[in-house]
Amino acid sequence: MKAKIAILPGDGVGPEIVAEAVKVLDAVARRFGHDFEMMELPVGGAAYDTCGDCLPETTLAACQTADAILLGAVGGPKWDALPPEKRPERRALLGLRAKLGLFANLRPAKVWDALTEASPLKNGIVARGIDLLIVRELTGGAYFGEKRRAADGKSACDTTPYSEREILRVARVAFAAARTRGEGRAPARPCGEGRAPARPCREGRAPARPPKVTSVDKANVLETSRLWRETVTALHASEYSDVELEHMYVDNAAMQLVRDPSRFDVILTENMFGDILSDEASQITGSIGMLPSASLGDARGGLYEPIHGSAPDIAGKGIANPIATILSAAMMLRHSLGLAAEADAVDRAVSDTLAAGVRTQDIALGNDHAAVSTSEMGNAISGALLRT
Repeated sequence: MKAKIAILPGDGVGPEIVAEAVKVLDAVARRFGHDFEMMELPVGGAAYDTCGDCLPETTLAACQTADAILLGAVGGPKWDALPPEKRPERRALLGLRAKLGLFANLRPAKVWDALTEASPLKNGIVARGIDLLIVRELTGGAYFGEKRRAADGKSACDTTPYSEREILRVARVAFAAARTRGEGRAPARPCGEGRAPARPCREGRAPARPPKVTSVDKANVLETSRLWRETVTALHASEYSDVELEHMYVDNAAMQLVRDPSRFDVILTENMFGDILSDEASQITGSIGMLPSASLGDARGGLYEPIHGSAPDIAGKGIANPIATILSAAMMLRHSLGLAAEADAVDRAVSDTLAAGVRTQDIALGNDHAAVSTSEMGNAISGALLRT
């Protein structure tokens, strides 16, 4: 197939990690006979330095016509002095989400078999299995609400608006994802040799657990959360009664993520809560450098990026982990391009590479593994993809 992909390296480690994801996409195209037209475009602080705008019109226009967008990271201390509306995080990242109508952010978090020791949680907790998906509303709430600062600068206010329509559309994504994950997904308890598998268990082993959505809010305090809970409950009753639904306050959800993450399947929540909980989830899996994300809307395409930031402190050192970006490219193949077999092949290549003991600095376990560079990890995954 032919596909047009907008490549936005961005700032900090962005160019380094995106280069490795592009390398993997090239390997996919070679192995499966696809034609990927990849257009590299400026965004973030790097774009501001060259044209005075973190989201140039030419970049936005190209993204609007692309089949999918792969983003590295934006922002850094260099641009912190800019007015808020011109900073990379707000102008570029939030701007792309708003302009492209990307309202649902999918953030999977799991512990890979080869990295169980990298999780900071106790072995007994990890052995129960960690494989969850956070569905975060992306274009509402405090990040997009009205912001006010008093004339004397000594008080401020951020509003957190949500409408029933905004809640319904992201809730549908979460319920649909739970149904899909329930089709042959791994069980809640381990099978095999004492740990949860990277692939679903079959052939007489424990059956897959039923689909479940945990809707996270703060309905005991916030009026927007009360609307959130009422809307999700009504939608569940009318359209998704086959999916288990539970409600949980955000503070309890944060505690349960470290106490018993195996209890979660799909977590549905609003923008700010989802931002915080997904970063917590990244740490219980071992490294934020392993977690991809997809931002989707009603229209064509979608935006794919690692959940970590630009990490300017390690930029240019060749030690950043590109796996989150590579897995984001796999999500792009699956969700925007409809190439499930190709996405599975990338996932297997990552799994095989980790099983072979290849590690970047953030996931090297003590002296057991010598750390490889960013480009060496990309080479290893590309090679594994072409061999399988």
